[in-house]
Amino acid sequence: MSGGVLLALAVIAVALLWVARVKAPGVYWSLVGLPAALYRVLSSYRQTMEACELTVTPPWWRVFAKRATSTEEPRPGIPKVRGIRPTRTGLRLRLRLAAGLEPDDVVKSAVRLRHAWGVYSVHVTELRPGVIELRMTGFDILARVRMPRRLAVGPLSAVVALREDGLPFVRDFQAVPHSLTLGANKSGKSMYQRCLIKALAPLDVALVGIDCKRGVEQTPFGPRLSALATTPDAASELLDALVSEMESRFDLLCLHQGIPPGTPLEDITSDIWDLPKSIRPVPIVVLVDEIAELFLTTAKADTARRDRMVTQLVRLAQLARAVAIHLEICGQRFGTELGRGATALRAQLTGRIVHRCNDRQTAEMGLADVNELAVAAATSIPAERAGLAIAGDASGGWSRIRTPKTSLGEAAAVCREFAHITPHLPELAPWRPEPSEPVEALAPEPSTATA
Repeated sequence: MSGGVLLALAVIAVALLWVARVKAPGVYWSLVGLPAALYRVLSSYRQTMEACELTVTPPWWRVFAKRATSTEEPRPGIPKVRGIRPTRTGLRLRLRLAAGLEPDDVVKSAVRLRHAWGVYSVHVTELRPGVIELRMTGFDILARVRMPRRLAVGPLSAVVALREDGLPFVRDFQAVPHSLTLGANKSGKSMYQRCLIKALAPLDVALVGIDCKRGVEQTPFGPRLSALATTPDAASELLDALVSEMESRFDLLCLHQGIPPGTPLEDITSDIWDLPKSIRPVPIVVLVDEIAELFLTTAKADTARRDRMVTQLVRLAQLARAVAIHLEICGQRFGTELGRGATALRAQLTGRIVHRCNDRQTAEMGLADVNELAVAAATSIPAERAGLAIAGDASGGWSRIRTPKTSLGEAAAVCREFAHITPHLPELAPWRPEPSEPVEALAPEPSTATA
């Protein structure tokens, strides 16, 4: 083969790799980025640890032994590599920390490790005492979200978004019973709710919608909704029905606790998930599209209705977790300006999802009691990255997530596909959406007026 042909093939290969780097970063990472990153990590591991000051003084007996058998000084201790696992988006490095180091020491050096090894990001996760995992990503995986194929485990878990470390963001209602989603217009709140409903539709769960914007966001999901309220008056009645359903479920738990003596202790429970499957009620997820529509009033006569709705919401947030009724609340803001009860309700919403905000105060409403760094991250989300959000919880942990682009029609199609499994709840039957055909918009009649 001539030199000219080889040169042409080399140019074509370089061009294909350049195209892959832009259009298919996962392919480029597997072919080029991963081998290069492995070489940098393995060839410079000790030097990098020492440069990042992730070292400890060796014990006295090792110093004595080294000096007795050699003229060289013993080198400081560094974290030991206990495993390397490549992934389709990056690289995972499991480390055993040297005595005297803690995970926070590695977290503080994450940016330096990222530059030293030439990867896009480095995230530190503590697996168990003394063992951490460095989750490195080779490219910006949130630029074009591709959800992992592996589904979440659990009766009430849904994969909603992708985290910046490459892991799926799982909305587990058993671990985090209630959640609050905040963000400005066009920030991705509706996309997050669509992805959540799409993931919950195949599960054995009752979905209840409250959309006081005349149902423009949630009506397309009607085939999969067990109840839907589209006005404040209907929402007030629906919340009363949900509280009644909650009380009925508590009565069921009390009846089950009153079983005859001699029954095994594990059969006595105060949680609905411990009931026998044959009598266990179906879980309910209540999706509130815009919480401000329930709080704000335009006339003095609406104040009593507003106060009752807020009281019912607070009761559900405080008590309903044990009977598998969960709140998923969305809004642009959630502060004291909404009125009495806003702070009490927000305190019960453990999960926090904050999209792009127009002001720092909104980010603080959702994340100030989680982590101050999360507040700064939420206020730096660019406007062109709709769907990017900061997810936090009461433990203080937080991460960047982004939902995949999902159209309203795509989510509605999934709801229609699984409409046959929609639970029928007698308490909520009056608010069950009726199937209807779309109405064709009428064109305005031409004007007959003359000049």
